[in-house]
Amino acid sequence: MTAAEVAVPSPALHVRWLGRVAYQDGLALQRGLHGHSPDDHLLLLEHDPVYTFGRRGDLGHLHVVAEAVGAQVHHSDRGGDVTFHGPGQLVGYPIRTVPGRRGGGLVETAAYVSDLEQLLIDTLTRLGLPGTGRLDGFPGVWVDPDGVRPRKIAAIGVRLHRGRSLHGFGLNVSTDLAWFGHMDPCGITSHGVTTAAHEGVHASMAEVVDVIGDLAAERWDAGGGTTRADVVWRQQPSDLAPFSRGEGPGRVAGGQGEMPDGTTRPEPPAHQHGTSVRLRGRLAEAGVRAGIAIGDPKPEWMRTKLRLGTDYRRLERTLRDLDLVTVCEEAGCPNISECWSDGTATFMINGERCTRACGFCLVDTRKPDSLDPAEPQRVAAAVERMGLDFAVVTAVARDDLDDGGAGGFAATIEAIRNRTPQVQIEVLVPDCKGDPAALDLMFSARPDVLNHNIETVARLQRVARPSASYSRSLAVLARAKEAGLTTKSGMVVGLGEEAAEIEATLVDLRGVGVDILTLGQYLRPTSNHLPVANWWTPEDFEEFARIGADLGIGHIESSPLTRSSYHARSAADQV
Repeated sequence: MTAAEVAVPSPALHVRWLGRVAYQDGLALQRGLHGHSPDDHLLLLEHDPVYTFGRRGDLGHLHVVAEAVGAQVHHSDRGGDVTFHGPGQLVGYPIRTVPGRRGGGLVETAAYVSDLEQLLIDTLTRLGLPGTGRLDGFPGVWVDPDGVRPRKIAAIGVRLHRGRSLHGFGLNVSTDLAWFGHMDPCGITSHGVTTAAHEGVHASMAEVVDVIGDLAAERWDAGGGTTRADVVWRQQPSDLAPFSRGEGPGRVAGGQGEMPDGTTRPEPPAHQHGTSVRLRGRLAEAGVRAGIAIGDPKPEWMRTKLRLGTDYRRLERTLRDLDLVTVCEEAGCPNISECWSDGTATFMINGERCTRACGFCLVDTRKPDSLDPAEPQRVAAAVERMGLDFAVVTAVARDDLDDGGAGGFAATIEAIRNRTPQVQIEVLVPDCKGDPAALDLMFSARPDVLNHNIETVARLQRVARPSASYSRSLAVLARAKEAGLTTKSGMVVGLGEEAAEIEATLVDLRGVGVDILTLGQYLRPTSNHLPVANWWTPEDFEEFARIGADLGIGHIESSPLTRSSYHARSAADQV
């Protein structure tokens, strides 16, 4: 499918399977979509073990120190008391416009909870578990509600704000019931908890996701007056591959084997054999079966002209004199001569060695050196010496540091502002493992643009960036937007994604309020990196830009040679 074959959608509902998601990331993503998306969404996911309390939750209903049993505790603004989320439980977060005049009163809330209950009852019935229903006075879904031993199989806790919903439900598919023994679930002591597996329905998480996604689309799609075809729902088997649930990359590739969809895994082409066995295995699991040989000639539109003028040489001398590193050099950017000749560079701080090994990136991944406390001042000196009006600062990922390297960004921003207060600053930041304190440290430094790259579509995240996640990157962007910053993100394409997946990613980025987007063609740095799966044409990139603009993204740089910092100043000026 080409980009031109994908029509601009006007969906009522976007259904997304996100795999294993930290609770705080899920909450930030909900808030971002609630505050910025014009559409409706249903996020389906699993959480790491966590006990959550609603607005009126009683701390006495949790009988253990959560950390002692390997869980976290979070307080939220939903209704209800204490509940548990963890592996084997399907969590659903609908972010929807709720019908009703008051948009969040008791009547609307009761009707909305009843609607969620019916969705779950219908799901369980279709999966082969009849006899589920409601129990008077106890929200949620119950097994044998009219019998002598009602058992709760799904909890519901929601909030309606400005006519839109937050939070949602937790359906126990195969959850370990021992987690519930540490608390009074929803404050209830008179009835027990169960799972689909304990009731004899041994459906996989993939099967449950498929059923509930389809039923939600049918139910809420009809209510919105749209057609079934308008619902964006990726039901690729690879979306539900084991790695998306935190269970590892599966069996290695290299011979015959079974793919997630039941087909036979082929032997990787000979030109992929420079890529590690682990990367080849992840490619196979993600459904990427072919690639372009590293020795094959590039299309004409991927060729760049080398420009080594006086500005290029002056910038090179400045960087060497101050012992600074640029991502332009470290990542092998194809635009280096153009940008350097124009007096623009992207400074890379926190050293030049990264703690993550992304399959597309050329940056050094040996053990990092200690931080240089003078580095922020050297960057500020370079910005002044070069006479920049707009400075771009990025960094390697430093998961070895308590703050993930956030302090380096804050210090560099401060140093530049102290020396050249008129200079605008864009930062391209890592996710800092989603740590709120680290992210807030960077946000509070108030860069003019906060950039965090989503990099690729959801299906290929494990392939391209195994230490990151699609949902966490969206959550970082949502948090930055909530902090009042201009936000930016970027993707490289040509790793094996489909045009419809690119479009879905644009929808998600728009949903969390991203202002600026960059889209460029992936280039394989070495034979040890991921192969190029395909070349997208300049016309494809123009079409992606049109789709993004129609969705409402403020500015888009989209061309084969575009990279994260390409035309950064003009993009910031336009938003």
